[in-house]
Amino acid sequence: MEKEIINYSYIHGVAIADKNVPTSFPSHWHNSAEFTLILKNGCRYTIGDEAFQPEVGDLLFVWPRELHEIRYAPEDGYILLQFSSGLVESNTDIATAIRFLSKCHHLSAKEEPELAKQISDYIYEFNNTYNNEQYFIETKCKIIVYNILLLIGEYVMKEHRELIGNTQFSPATWNYIRTACSYISEHSSEDISQADVASVTGLSPFYFSKIFKEYTQMSFPAYLANIRVQNAINLLASEDLSITDCAFMAGFQSTTTFNKLFREAIGCTPREYRKLHSATQ
Repeated sequence: MEKEIINYSYIHGVAIADKNVPTSFPSHWHNSAEFTLILKNGCRYTIGDEAFQPEVGDLLFVWPRELHEIRYAPEDGYILLQFSSGLVESNTDIATAIRFLSKCHHLSAKEEPELAKQISDYIYEFNNTYNNEQYFIETKCKIIVYNILLLIGEYVMKEHRELIGNTQFSPATWNYIRTACSYISEHSSEDISQADVASVTGLSPFYFSKIFKEYTQMSFPAYLANIRVQNAINLLASEDLSITDCAFMAGFQSTTTFNKLFREAIGCTPREYRKLHSATQ
């Protein structure tokens, strides 16, 4: 099991490949999400502890930090769309729903032909935009990614309607978590605590901690640290700011903590990341 660091050398935060894609790739994980459109039969994949043998037109969804493997794929047998976890985690709606979205790994074109075609069409549109457009390519590509996420999200939430409708995951609870995620995103650079966020939602710290982890699949400290790391990544793109400036502006209280959490999340130090980013400009 290895961690892969995806280098978005062309457009920040998004990438696509449809030629010379690997016919196999050992078990690995990365911070990015990875969506695959199957073009040829015979592919074999593993995501987590699930094995898949998708057919032509099927889609596979790997979410950030999920272990996965391409056991075999025919030559040019799929299109691979990858995008930064920041697109998932900085969007309040998606961050709130990730507890459900991350359960969706396979969409069958036979069972859900309309939805599969809609997502496939978006992937082809992304590929065309990525390779042929001249202006605002990043914006156009990320809008397409959000359109895909919206389709998946609406599908998954309908599939989990019974679970969402119960007491544990009621619409009221959803609103609590959405309010919390929004507040964290807006105030992540400040010295905020779990008790602060619980107070904003009107919940007790204990109950808030419980439902927050159930929904986001992350503890509050881990979620906050991840948002701060994503903010730091954006700040590191500016050569005018020192590494220390980026750390404190993102909300970290010390450079030691910043370096540790950044390495854990991204797989390299902030300085190494900046060099890598600069080398691809």
